Amino acid sequence: MKRIFILTGEPSGDKLASMVISKLKLENPDIEYLAVGGSHLKKLGISSIFDLKEITYLGFTAVLLNIFKIKSKINKTVDEIIKFNPDILFSVDSPDFTLRVAERVKKINSNIKTIHYVAPQVWVWRKNRVKKIKNFIDHILLLFDFEKKYFDEENVKNTFVGHPLIEKKDSITKLDNVMTKYKDVISIFPGSRKSEIEVLLPILFNFIKKMNTNNQNYDYFIHTNEENVNYINNKVNEIKIKNIEVISDEYIKEQVLSNSVFAVCKSGTVSLQVSNLKVPSIIIYKLSLVNFMIFKMLVNVKFANIINIINNREVIPELLQKECNADEIYKSVIYMLKNPSLIQKQLIDCSKTLEGIKSKTSSSEEASLVLRNYLR
Repeated sequence: MKRIFILTGEPSGDKLASMVISKLKLENPDIEYLAVGGSHLKKLGISSIFDLKEITYLGFTAVLLNIFKIKSKINKTVDEIIKFNPDILFSVDSPDFTLRVAERVKKINSNIKTIHYVAPQVWVWRKNRVKKIKNFIDHILLLFDFEKKYFDEENVKNTFVGHPLIEKKDSITKLDNVMTKYKDVISIFPGSRKSEIEVLLPILFNFIKKMNTNNQNYDYFIHTNEENVNYINNKVNEIKIKNIEVISDEYIKEQVLSNSVFAVCKSGTVSLQVSNLKVPSIIIYKLSLVNFMIFKMLVNVKFANIINIINNREVIPELLQKECNADEIYKSVIYMLKNPSLIQKQLIDCSKTLEGIKSKTSSSEEASLVLRNYLR
């Protein structure tokens, strides 16, 4: 029986991995799996060697403060992978954790094929990582076509699989019968990591309070994952704002988003899904001062959002650091909502950008095909 060890480092990677593995299971039902994963892989009946929450850290200082814990988890993960002796180590995103593990595993057992899904953003920072990666990664799966040149230059075997959040889909059925009880909906995305949610949630609550004081026309849906839904629900109950709903079910989240008039998104890939569903948005993000200064020294792009990076201009407004506060978010959202022409221009620009980076098929199908080829 063939074996695959699935290695993720945060909930978004767990979700991506599950989409690929669910496709692989249809074609190859007799594969044995073990993982570092979360709720999505668990639903596929795949055991995790420990709780994903134990390794999900945000920011440089958080990593430094937890360096011994992280090293311990890396050591344990490497030991478990070697013991499991898989045909493939399938690592997904979270490069500071997953690639460290993959490098160690490859040194110990070079027969294990290492396939990494979601290339580290070498076009943003640390371009020299590609030279190192080629020593221990057999194949890298790319979300964006423009990434190929960085890996082709170093002869790293790669496949452009496309981004799952911008795949062509059948039209989404509107939940009109359910949504009629709500006012116009604004979707809120505070992030997938507990540490970033802790930073952004108070700011977003103050934004909603300000909106409720001045505009009674909206209801708010906070989109989160199963790992953080209880935490956010408890915080919502504490502040006693009545027009906030918290949702974690993937199907319902997509329905609600498609019914939204606007979205406030933490900087990240979710903004692609928002744009793909033709929902206008703004981007927010906030790091500690120390983390931000380190980040500014290392990155070589002007913007935080991928659509803005591709266009080299602010297609979607970004409120970062000092500007990431309730007043600025309120002003930006109201300004956009009062100017339909600005919204229309954003949606047109985003649509053109997404068309240029979509794969012709499904990202999970393409990724599972690469895995199948290595199992032969």
